[in-house]
Amino acid sequence: MAQAAQNPVVQHKVIIPNKYGEKLVGVLHETESPEIVILCHGFRSTKEENTMLNLAVALENERISAFRFDFAGNGESDGSFQYGNYGREADDLHAVIQHFSGANRIISAILGHSKGGNVVLLYASKYHDVHTVVNVSGRYDLAKGIEERLGKDFMQRIKADGFFDVKDKKGSVNYRVTEESLMDRLSTNMHEACLQIDKECRVLTVHGSADEVIPVQDALEFAKIIPNHKLHITEGADHCYTSYQAELASVVLEFIKAALQENKDTTS
Repeated sequence: MAQAAQNPVVQHKVIIPNKYGEKLVGVLHETESPEIVILCHGFRSTKEENTMLNLAVALENERISAFRFDFAGNGESDGSFQYGNYGREADDLHAVIQHFSGANRIISAILGHSKGGNVVLLYASKYHDVHTVVNVSGRYDLAKGIEERLGKDFMQRIKADGFFDVKDKKGSVNYRVTEESLMDRLSTNMHEACLQIDKECRVLTVHGSADEVIPVQDALEFAKIIPNHKLHITEGADHCYTSYQAELASVVLEFIKAALQENKDTTS
């Protein structure tokens, strides 16, 4: 406890421009550690979502700094919400990593939940500068899951009108899916991307066995093709780890701390 009293964790807002000139808003949990873990939220979510908050606090309790931020078009960040946008969100993550690398911080890991899991894997396949990646409940086949949200005839409707409005039960528009954004999702090939991840890059996939949004089978597909991969199935957990936040944090921390130790051992 004495150490915590000497170095209280400070949370403060950080604004980082992405390459499109939009401001990305995030919260830094500052423990003064040289290492920092970047946390990426899921589809139509924000940095304030439970999993992001709980993981940031779990990391800060281990004296590891964490940064959770809103992708463009989500939460407090600039931009309009877009369906798809996987590549652009990987670019947003790149802007965040460049910001902290430029401030002489070591990006010890990137973690994403749900769509954020896809984003961190795409990032690792493209940039090769972060060597510890945590994919929490990401989707392996992006052609799946669309019908559940948009209905069986989504393709005909989007071809006819060029867009499709997703409404809530009261009929208010939640978000608009354009043909371009739908094609962005359908052309994002996670299988091909995962084959591009470096063998030195450690990847952990965590998935709930009772996930009602993305089936647990997706996690098994990632395990087959990512070279340096560890798989953890959380028995009974749903997509949001509703009653399993502590177990999720424990699995993630063990993996990140082992990776940090391995890095220290190889550099000393």
